[in-house]
Amino acid sequence: MQEAEKIWMNGALVDWADARVHVLSHGLHYGSSVFEGIRAYATDRGAAVFRLEDHLARLERSAATYYMPVPFPREELRRAVHQVIAANGLGSCYIRPIVLRGYGVMGLFPLEAPVDVAIAAWEWGAYLGEEGLRSGIRAKVASWRRIGNNTIPATAKAGGQYLNSILAKIETHKAGYEEAILLNEQGYVADGSGENIFVVRDGRLVTPPLQSSILEGITRATVMELAADEGLEVVERDIARAELYAADEVFVTGTAAEVCPLNEIDDHPLGPPGPITRRLQDRFFAVTEGRDPRFAHWLDHAPSAAAA
Repeated sequence: MQEAEKIWMNGALVDWADARVHVLSHGLHYGSSVFEGIRAYATDRGAAVFRLEDHLARLERSAATYYMPVPFPREELRRAVHQVIAANGLGSCYIRPIVLRGYGVMGLFPLEAPVDVAIAAWEWGAYLGEEGLRSGIRAKVASWRRIGNNTIPATAKAGGQYLNSILAKIETHKAGYEEAILLNEQGYVADGSGENIFVVRDGRLVTPPLQSSILEGITRATVMELAADEGLEVVERDIARAELYAADEVFVTGTAAEVCPLNEIDDHPLGPPGPITRRLQDRFFAVTEGRDPRFAHWLDHAPSAAAA
């Protein structure tokens, strides 16, 4: 990864190399952490964080799910995000807030462990590659199933939960694919390893519902709103695996992945990115880059390094 200079930790900026946690921190041993992935985009008014309020609200919900109160109010975390961007002189960047149970308690009962908070930011391009954004990527349905809602709460973005995604990602990577698709316990399509999934059939946009053990993605919600603005019908329903092969278009969404087309699933070719995928991808980047004033309320402009 491309290192920056400063990371915000528990209320203060520290040097990148000094942003450390103890080896016996609870979060390291048991995965008791929650986090967010957020992007800032370069606009004609400087760096703008996309849907920061929504991301911080989800961070709080994830922490509350695990009985882990965030020791800083949301507005202070918002200012900290701006501070990190400015201190590192960043424009377009990826932002990672994390809330974790720290050092002081070992064992499965965690409520007496301290709660630490850190926010880092760094330059990070297209998660699935610039060529992937242009031409699409190859995906494979993993043998690993998506964790069930009654096993671990899928709507929380918690560190330990991502072991599920890591297994799927490694499996499909070793098989020569760029991304994994996970089915849920009922055998329906859930998520990619780190993305939500959309299928285009007969001019309609179809995506799995929240009860399909998916993460309640913020980019997913963005694309659904933009699709409605385009006059496209959006349907949330269960998607059978075989529907992926018969789809007119398939794409995935996420903060890291943005809006990325799939051109092949399980060796079934889907062809180049289709017109609806392209329309929504273009709309998404117009919004995030500040070129669509109707959605300017989604952009939280960070101060410059000089102003900070």
